[in-house]
Amino acid sequence: MTRARSGPAHRRRHKKVLKRAKGFVGGRGRLYKVARETLLRAGNYAYRDRRVRKRDMRRLWIIRINAACRLRGLPYNRFINGLKRANIALNRKTLSELAIHDPEAFDRVVALARSALEAQSAG
Repeated sequence: MTRARSGPAHRRRHKKVLKRAKGFVGGRGRLYKVARETLLRAGNYAYRDRRVRKRDMRRLWIIRINAACRLRGLPYNRFINGLKRANIALNRKTLSELAIHDPEAFDRVVALARSALEAQSAG
């Protein structure tokens, strides 16, 4: 008996892969074998980059906070140290959003951090 290769499961599996590869350029979107390899690689990149995105966002928030702090005469590392000494538990995402959208509130936070640093150096 010959081996069946064009059964419903075979066709469904191919259609599922080609549907996911829709929009890919050239054979990557049309040929099953190439599309499957491309999707495997794309899945690996997606898995890796979901973690990389978190790192990139944190770096962006730190850059924004540093720029906003330096405009107010305080470098980032001293600002964060002042926040810790003042027991202010705002994360970097929130601080970045404050610096962009509510500069007055960010000024107050910087003032609190600065006063905590001065109290620490005085005492």
